[in-house]
Amino acid sequence: MLGLNGTPFQPDTLQLTGIPGMQTGQAWVALVFCILYLISIAGNLSILALVVREPALHQPMYYFLSMLSLNDLGVSFSTLPTVLATFCFNYRHVGFDACLVQMFFIHTFSFTESGILLAMSFDRFVAICDPLHYATVLTNSCILAMGLGILAKSFTTLLPFPFLVKRLPFCKGNVLHHSYCLHPDLMKVACGDVHVNNIYGLFVVIFTYGIDSTFILLSYALILRAVLAIASREQRLKALNTCISHICAVLAFYVPIIAVSMIHRFWKSAPPVVHVMMSNVYLFVPPMLNPIIYSVKTKEIRRGILKACYKS
Repeated sequence: MLGLNGTPFQPDTLQLTGIPGMQTGQAWVALVFCILYLISIAGNLSILALVVREPALHQPMYYFLSMLSLNDLGVSFSTLPTVLATFCFNYRHVGFDACLVQMFFIHTFSFTESGILLAMSFDRFVAICDPLHYATVLTNSCILAMGLGILAKSFTTLLPFPFLVKRLPFCKGNVLHHSYCLHPDLMKVACGDVHVNNIYGLFVVIFTYGIDSTFILLSYALILRAVLAIASREQRLKALNTCISHICAVLAFYVPIIAVSMIHRFWKSAPPVVHVMMSNVYLFVPPMLNPIIYSVKTKEIRRGILKACYKS
């Protein structure tokens, strides 16, 4: 976009985009997103309420699960305003500064989720590999410090992003490719020298997703070694069963991220709808699936839900 003197400038508003080729089915898309939001918000609020109300759930594993649910609510509420405005009310404009704020929170909550999943893998590692010291290692103060540390790490590493984008002129229009604001999407319409943004973005991805996923894999390698050393087959299965929910949550989070990266790198000619749908899966599926996974696979959560339903 050019100013009156022919120089690039920052637009007052940016235009969001729905799903390409789905204009005729906009009402159905809006309905699907509303259902996803309802499931995600209701499920994560239920998990939080159960952990607060049930004394049996006042344990490190469920404190970390509460962090995950709280973070998933943050992801949902970060995308909800613009997604519903785009699909339900066909209002596709967002202020430039508001877009930067949304971008910051979406990425912050996403990176925070990666850190929480790493903390949950450490919880499973201590519970299986050093059960006698579980209560002394994962104290309430330790869990609180881990949670604050994860949040501080995500906040500080993502804080430069809005300022790095703010300094750029925009000369390739103001139309984004999603119904919410993401850093890579903004880079597609920015001009000037974006090398700093791209290099810092790569650093943040490696510093968060790369390191977190590496340590999660290392934790499970040590867990598997400890489980295989257990003589009783029944005890081995019992130990592994305590990790199933977390493994499913890790897969629900990292598989879409890897799929998006693979499509972006090796299938650049893919139809725009493929990229948009995969990005939506990456943001909408984990917050919706996590409460379902833990409700189905965790006996204490199921018991708490049944108890709450019986009382009502």
